[in-house]
Amino acid sequence: MAQTPAKIVVTGTDTGIGKTAFAAGLTALLDGIYWKPVQSGIEEETDSEIVTRLATLSPERVLPETWRLKELLSPHRAAELDGVEIDAEALALPATERPLVIEGAGGLMVPVNRRALYIDVFARWAAPVVLCARTGLGTINHTLLSIEALRSRSVPLLGVAFIGDEMADTQRTIAEMGNVRVLGRLPRLDPLTPQALAEAMRANFNAADFLEAQFFETKT
Repeated sequence: MAQTPAKIVVTGTDTGIGKTAFAAGLTALLDGIYWKPVQSGIEEETDSEIVTRLATLSPERVLPETWRLKELLSPHRAAELDGVEIDAEALALPATERPLVIEGAGGLMVPVNRRALYIDVFARWAAPVVLCARTGLGTINHTLLSIEALRSRSVPLLGVAFIGDEMADTQRTIAEMGNVRVLGRLPRLDPLTPQALAEAMRANFNAADFLEAQFFETKT
């Protein structure tokens, strides 16, 4: 019996930490498909467009967003300004023939509408989550809080992916106190090009860590 392709949710401890670049790198590393269910802010380059460029994906490997909202705000507010409401219950993981990388918006507690948070959607999906965390000051608090929130809702946590400069003690503290697996660290890349991203992902992450079923377990 053929295995179902992996579905991996990429979320972050905050906004603006490099989550989209990591999602692009992971999609390329896994030879997968990318999906951003809700896009807030369409006046500039969208996350799907950034991932298409950085991962050099063909159009069929980037699924269309379910919701495209004009203003660069929290999805619930951007939807209200567009005169719509996001139906969180209708957001469902699509079937794909390749590994699927799903990117959330900002952090776990970002509202989808006035009644549901992203973490509520992730809990319903029950797909393994990769938590992206920056390495700078404040990340221990943000990351441990995010880990606790995921576990309180029994969301499968695959591990933490750090983004930024090497901060050995910070990374160790999160791994030990959070009892969480560190999947690797994506360094800041300047310039951030498709080639540099692909090389950094291959050097710092192991595709098997994201694909092997034994890692897709809930931490309790």
